[in-house]
Amino acid sequence: MNTYKTSEIAHSIGIHPNTVRLYEELELIPKPERKENGYRVFTDFHMEQIKFARTALKVEVLQNGLRKQAITIIKTSALGNFGKAICLTEYYLQQIRNEQRNAEEAIAITEKLLSGNSQETGTTFLTRKEATDYLQISIDALRNWEMNGLLTVKRKQNGYRVYGDEDIRRLKIIRSLRCANYSLSAILRMLNTLSRNPEADIRQVIDNPERNDDIISVCDKLLTSLHCAEQNAKVMLAHLAKMKKQFQENSTL
Repeated sequence: MNTYKTSEIAHSIGIHPNTVRLYEELELIPKPERKENGYRVFTDFHMEQIKFARTALKVEVLQNGLRKQAITIIKTSALGNFGKAICLTEYYLQQIRNEQRNAEEAIAITEKLLSGNSQETGTTFLTRKEATDYLQISIDALRNWEMNGLLTVKRKQNGYRVYGDEDIRRLKIIRSLRCANYSLSAILRMLNTLSRNPEADIRQVIDNPERNDDIISVCDKLLTSLHCAEQNAKVMLAHLAKMKKQFQENSTL
């Protein structure tokens, strides 16, 4: 098996030597042996493990513990337990696909709510407490949506907010999309676009931030981010299979 200095392995992968040391400190790679002079000695396994870790850490989607799962997979692989790492990655991939389904279902619900011919006459008015109870959301969540411009609520003469049929339908849309982890800015972008163009493609609008947006989060382009995460997980599985074949016989990793 080939051996490498810290600088050699860093140069080969294209990272700073301090990053190699950080991976060791975080237990993302096994501790290398040291020469009498204290210099670290890395092997082919370290080389492949660092490449694997960098692939796994590309994931941007953080919801529902996906990032933590990726870290656990890296550490399991670092211990040479490739079989378990593969099982964890298969579960991780399934979780990503579940998130994708949730995101797609939220869009389907939105389309249904927007296209439905409501038979209500606009005579229903709920207080804030009644609206949150009906929708099973917290008052803080409702306040947050209003503060971020997702909903403008009418008020009675006494100043109390009242929520009509259209408000409730809009809140159902927001709730569905938020449950699927779409960002507030993505939802607002979609609602504003639909108000100008009711025929706009919801999938396209909600997944394409404006170019002049100062900050764009992963959840501003959730569908694209989840697709990238899925492809990344597939690469992880292939890399683990390669490492298992290459290093499984070596029990002194």
